[in-house]
This record gives sequence, structure tokens and C-alpha cells, in this order.
Amino acid sequence: MHIIQKPHVIVTGASSGVGLYATEALIQQGWHVVMACRDLQKARRVADEMHLDPAGFTIMKLDLGSLQSVREFVKDYESKGFPLHALLNTAASYQPRLKTPARSPEGFELSVATNHLGHFLLSRLFMTLLIKTQTFEQSSQPTFRARLVTLGTVTANSEEFGGEVPITAPADLGDLAGLEQGFHEPIAMIDGKTFKAGKAYKDSKLCNMIISREMHRRLHESTGIIFSTVYPGCVADTALFRDTPKAFQRIFPWFQKNITKGYVTQVMAGQRVAQVVVDKDFSTSGVHWSWGNRQVLGRQAFAQPSSAKATQLKLGIRLWELSNKLVDIAD
Repeated sequence: MHIIQKPHVIVTGASSGVGLYATEALIQQGWHVVMACRDLQKARRVADEMHLDPAGFTIMKLDLGSLQSVREFVKDYESKGFPLHALLNTAASYQPRLKTPARSPEGFELSVATNHLGHFLLSRLFMTLLIKTQTFEQSSQPTFRARLVTLGTVTANSEEFGGEVPITAPADLGDLAGLEQGFHEPIAMIDGKTFKAGKAYKDSKLCNMIISREMHRRLHESTGIIFSTVYPGCVADTALFRDTPKAFQRIFPWFQKNITKGYVTQVMAGQRVAQVVVDKDFSTSGVHWSWGNRQVLGRQAFAQPSSAKATQLKLGIRLWELSNKLVDIAD
């Protein structure tokens, strides 16, 4: 007998910003959300403040900057016997004011360790459970496909104005020289060049987009899992910007609302990201979903072309190989 249960989704970075409001939207649509968070006390507090249905979520410890924490989270999740219908990667570390790199426990530059390597390992380790859950659900829902969705950013897409802004520099992985050399001190950039905190963040998000496409190329046909990235609009007032100068935190939302017209609220961004997880209209794999860099009332989401930097086949293959090596996982 097929047991009816709520679909389960893991949301990384679920205690603030887009991850928190996507959590709210997913719970409202009948999903059970596992809020994967570094700060459990904060997660419990915001869940209470948001009046989230206690039956609709479980809070679990995950520090994406630590590969050991990722492995422990996966083991803990699997021990609970939960299915996994979708994995939503929204967490990010952004520390643009750093002059010298912060390091993960494994010795990697922290924004790349968190945003790219942590999510890469998490996604790889959960692939078997996504496939298992999909296989089980298809006994009653033949069209069901598990999803792996990653939050993208306009600053990593050189097809958009935001991706061309030279502050501190546009995203560019070069020939992956930093990863090729092991990515330990003194190396702090994927391209092996001088450390720039803002660029390190952009580079890590470009990795997210490249790896999503590479997962689609390698795994979609054989597994049926849907892989995609999403840019819901510029959420200019989230905790992601907490380490930016105070003046920036005041000016940036105003600029996005009145000049670029790219601003969206955290609530709307969360609802849009939840749509990409749930709705059948987003069942195409291998695409980057967007509502555009300028918000237009009533506009529907569309599959936005990715930049040349994000679609180089050889670069994607080598990034996959080097990432496997850095997180110590077999292909």
C-alpha cells in the first residue's frame, strides 16, 4: 500500500531571507520543510516569530562551511527515515569587506567552501535518496520527478547588467588554477589570483550555476531528476548584506526599487522560489529560471539563457572533477 505523506524538502539557509520565506510558502502548500541551519536557536526564534506551523517543519543543524558538518547532517537526516522529494539550496556566505580570506575547517576560502563546495557535497550525497523517493512516489504518481533547485544571482550572470558590474570584479573562474593547486593557503581564489572578497562570492555563485547544468548533463537522463537554478529578483534587504557598510544597506534597496526596478520583497522571492520547487510549470531540467532583472507587473517566469562563462562544457567537466577531489568523494 502506498502511504500518503507530505512531500519533504530540505531548505538550506532557511533561517533568514529567501530561504525563510520559501520555507513559509512551501509549508503553506502542504510540504514538510527540513530547515537546515547553522544557528538552531535563531531558526527556532524566527519560526516562532513567523508563526510557522510546528507540524510543517523540522529544524536540523547544518554548517555548509564544514564538509564534516555536511556529512553529519546527511547521516542524521537518513537516520530519521525521511523521504526527500526536493533539495533547495539557498544558503550563502557573503563577506565583501574582508581584506584577507576567512577559511573553512578544511582550509578553503569560506565563501567558496560554503556556497559551492558545501552545496556540491550535500547534493552529491543526497542523490541516492532523491532517486529512491522518486521511484517510490512514481508507483502512484508516474509523472513525479524529484527536484534539486539552487538559488542563483544576477551578479554571476554576465548576460545581465548586474553580472557586468566591475565591483570588485565580474565573476570569472579562469582556468580553475586555484582549484587545480588544491585551494589551500595561500590560495584563496578559484582562478588562483589575488583575493577579492566580493569576487570570491560571485565566483562561488557562478560555480552553482555551472554545477547545476553539469548535474543535468550527467544525471537527468538516467535519473529523471529535475535540476535548475533560479533568480527571483533582487532581494536587496536580506541578511545576506549584513556585512556590507551601513550606507550600502540603506542605499542599495532604494537604488534597486527606484533606479534598476529590480527589487522584490523577501516574501515574493520566497514564493517564487517555492514555485520552482513545486509547480509543474517548472519541470524542465537544465535551465535557469528568472523573472527578469527589471520587475514587470504580471510577468511570468522564463528560462533565461546563461552566460558563456556558465555554459563551457570543458569548464563544467573540470569543475566537477576538481570539486569531487576537494570534497573527497568518488565520481
